[in-house]
Amino acid sequence: MSDTSMRKSGPRPPREGQRRGTVGIAYALAAYASFLLVAGYSVAFVADAFVPVTIDRGGPETSPALAITIDALLFALFGLQHTVMARPAFKQWWSRIVPTHLERATYVLATSAALAFVYWQWRPLPSVVWDLQADALRAVAWALFMLGWVLVVAMTFVFSHAEFLGLKQPIQHRRGELPEEPRLLMPLPFRLVRHPLMTGFLIAFWVTPTMTVGHVVFAALSTVYILVGVWFEERDLNANLPGYADYAARTPRFFPRFRRATTRATVSP
Repeated sequence: MSDTSMRKSGPRPPREGQRRGTVGIAYALAAYASFLLVAGYSVAFVADAFVPVTIDRGGPETSPALAITIDALLFALFGLQHTVMARPAFKQWWSRIVPTHLERATYVLATSAALAFVYWQWRPLPSVVWDLQADALRAVAWALFMLGWVLVVAMTFVFSHAEFLGLKQPIQHRRGELPEEPRLLMPLPFRLVRHPLMTGFLIAFWVTPTMTVGHVVFAALSTVYILVGVWFEERDLNANLPGYADYAARTPRFFPRFRRATTRATVSP
């Protein structure tokens, strides 16, 4: 229920409002717990380690053509959920069903469920594309792999980890605080690239000491989804955030541009 509708219907008794606020916070905490569980599984899934079903083993064995088809459909399902639920028009419609302060937590919960379904139904394709033999090269690959995931996690804290994952909104609602208006902020990572979180994902998905066909499929499908999702996100940002178009024009999307410093000779008359 929106703040406007609450004002129209009159204030609720304090105890009822506190009880509803507590339930909302508990719901957001449950959604956050689901995110932590699926996020941890994601790392192990891509690393092909520790968990029973990974990118290269544990899933049902099928023909390569059928495996690629199923995996692509799984990603399409995830991409549809993740992209559609993030659009402003959907959020406006969705707020008639889900309270505004719980919209982000519901989005996090739905994303966790969609990813869990992808991992559960993933069809592996274990044929090897490359396998680094030198210990030093394998160590470098694993270091870059982990660096990608560290970057992903770090980027959730650049602005507000709690807001990004739907925890802050119900707490603000219980306190009677209004959410802040969106504004263009550029902390250090965002001065280098527009989507540093997605940069982390790209590194984590593509850098591996042992690359299989299934891993290539996963990384390629992830990359396609990232490109499509970023296109929709930037379209909304251009429409709703003043100054974003200028920022986007001078800042690369995923990987920074390193320009060689040049010196100019000054000739005195």
